[in-house]
Amino acid sequence: MNAEVIAVGSELLLGQIANTNAKFISNQLSELGINVFYHTVVGDNANRLVETIKIAESRADLIIFSGGLGPTKDDLTKETIAKHLNTELIMDEVAIRSIEAFFAKHQQPMTENNRKQALVLKGCDVLENRHGMAPGMLLENDNHTYILLPGPPKELEPMFQFEAKPKLAAKMHDGAVIISHVLRFYGIGEAALEVQVQAILDDQSNPTVAPLASDGEVTLRITAKADDELTAWQLINDKKQQVLALVGDYHYGNDDDSLASKLVERLLDNNLTIAAAESLTAGLFQSELAEVPGVGGTLIGGVVTYTEQAKIEQLGISKDLLDQHSVVSSECAAAMAVQVKKKFQTDIGVGLTGAAGPTGHGNQPAGTVWIAICIGDEQPLTYQLHLSSSRNTNRLRAVKFTYSFLMRELVKSGYKK
Repeated sequence: MNAEVIAVGSELLLGQIANTNAKFISNQLSELGINVFYHTVVGDNANRLVETIKIAESRADLIIFSGGLGPTKDDLTKETIAKHLNTELIMDEVAIRSIEAFFAKHQQPMTENNRKQALVLKGCDVLENRHGMAPGMLLENDNHTYILLPGPPKELEPMFQFEAKPKLAAKMHDGAVIISHVLRFYGIGEAALEVQVQAILDDQSNPTVAPLASDGEVTLRITAKADDELTAWQLINDKKQQVLALVGDYHYGNDDDSLASKLVERLLDNNLTIAAAESLTAGLFQSELAEVPGVGGTLIGGVVTYTEQAKIEQLGISKDLLDQHSVVSSECAAAMAVQVKKKFQTDIGVGLTGAAGPTGHGNQPAGTVWIAICIGDEQPLTYQLHLSSSRNTNRLRAVKFTYSFLMRELVKSGYKK
């Protein structure tokens, strides 16, 4: 089976957003043994979309569309495909009830155009959208298979992986089960991790192992094919143990886990409270944690002390300490962690300070970061980072490194749940 991926949206052509969906879909299709020979981007124009579809039909068996399933007039993908295939759109009752429930839950009026999102191609397999409103579709018509997916990656990726991909796998492999499991690592680069597991990468058939770097993290996706789900998972778990025997020290979670979610989970499991004093990250440490449901059971509070004066007034750090060591120092970070822990009466205090860039601070070059962690009655531990990315990337990496360091120190301190 050969595939073409068509991304619909004028914003892609204008360079306002990157076409990350095509990369994701191609990666997923490669695991199924489906060739992708073309990526196409077309604007929100029905005539040009029809021309694009005709070309794709001449060279691909499987055509996957991303985008254009929303409620507005420029969302025209399914309408255009319906007209091209001489079929009709019908209301999917499950989707419309889900959309109505969303507006009722948020106590917002539902405009009539939102009903459009629940329309699907007649005769298609409906792909449930667990992270948005518009359902996806898989339709077989003559010699072609058409898959329609929403544009936002947070909706498209789980829909493809958990809804569309199993259907394609069954179609491709006579009912065989294909399962993927993602291992997440932090504190090691993609190249270094690849060297560590090179023997596994060189000697693979089923399961396959594929590395991928993203936002300073590294993932390994293990994919197994078997006659049933239990056998597939056995293959995955055997390979997983081989990988973790080599790089398990950097492994923090799996699949949809994040550093923030795993840290919150560990803190909650051990009934620990935390507070943070932030300088260069300006609240980002707490903001990322706050995205995790249930964080109110562990995150008590914190302060942003961006200037030297704020550190003195809000945290009670002595001016003599700052004059002697500067605000970008191990001593300053440690004092921030100790004082914020005391201020909020928590089990853990965290301090982050540094020079995010593009310029340095005093004799400290841009990208210098000091992190301090104070757990219980223990002396604060400090870590220095030398980062070399853009200002905001350095800030985000500082936060992620802090999560990673903190999880390791919790394990060392006996909090192993």
